[in-house]
Amino acid sequence: MSSGFMDIMNRDLALIPSDIDKREGSLIWNALAAFALEFADALEQINTNMDECFADTSSMVFLPRRCAERGITPYAASKAIMKGEFNKEVPIDSRFSIGILFYTVKEQADDYDALTNKFYYKLECDTLGVEPNYVFGSLLAVTYVEGLGTAEITECLIPGENAETVEELRVRYFDSLNNIQFGGNIADYKVKTKAIDGVVEVKVYPVWAGPGTVKLVILGSDYSAPTPTFVTEVQNLVDPTVNSAQGLGFAPIDHLVTVAGVTETAINTTFTLTYEDGYDWSRVETEVKAIIDNYLLELAKDWENQSALIVRISQLESRILDVQGIVDIADTTINTFAVNLTLGADSIPVRGTINGL
Repeated sequence: MSSGFMDIMNRDLALIPSDIDKREGSLIWNALAAFALEFADALEQINTNMDECFADTSSMVFLPRRCAERGITPYAASKAIMKGEFNKEVPIDSRFSIGILFYTVKEQADDYDALTNKFYYKLECDTLGVEPNYVFGSLLAVTYVEGLGTAEITECLIPGENAETVEELRVRYFDSLNNIQFGGNIADYKVKTKAIDGVVEVKVYPVWAGPGTVKLVILGSDYSAPTPTFVTEVQNLVDPTVNSAQGLGFAPIDHLVTVAGVTETAINTTFTLTYEDGYDWSRVETEVKAIIDNYLLELAKDWENQSALIVRISQLESRILDVQGIVDIADTTINTFAVNLTLGADSIPVRGTINGL
């Protein structure tokens, strides 16, 4: 029985004279229980409805309706566009697979390469979300292509995205209230650029090269540097290079917009470890690499909100010390220096070499 039910029962029973049998199973108790159960259920539904009325507690069932009042709709999951390399021309709409992932050839990616005798195509994955972004290797032909010798995925051109979560949608809703977007201001550029499939964060630099110029630096949905192909795609949606500043994208007329991708800075680390008995570098290496990757990913996820990211030695050491088998760490350096590393404004950190002793 719920605490709400028992609270109601206790209050009601307290109103009954003590000389009347009020024990569980008595006539009075049973009569009150039927009412109390329904009343407790009604109160629970009222509380749930109250939560659904407000954006800070609403669920994904009702929050989109509140967001729709401000012209905001949840971002749907999108499909990854991969680059395929083939030894000969393949038909558009032909089908290939890697494991359980299936792909459709959409269009030619680059011209034929006479030096390597390779043809390049854009392939769209059937599976929605981020998983296909990291799958590379040999393709199996589902559609028969005569003379096909080699076929493989070599690059993620436009990363797929997972469907927006309720918390991500909630943040966008409150951002729309706190940051008023209008006709090409910073908030407007941020909202419209991040609405493009494959863009997770963006920094806006107004008047970066003189009046009327705007620079957008974007971060891919997998929190990595976007490919040149994807940067070009975004450029064409914002302000096409041909006939730029003419309002042919979503940028206002007379806004000359340049789109660029973040750069990646390799974080090369060295440190000296002290181990518990029975442990050495070979036993902890995989976990240490994962911990460093997670820390750098945390930094990348906050890139938009920071003027510049800082990779801190103290953070690396404290996290590595949590690895089972490691009792101490010393002599830590980042890119050969024993100091924190401040990245450029448009740079994110990625794991480079690790030298653990």
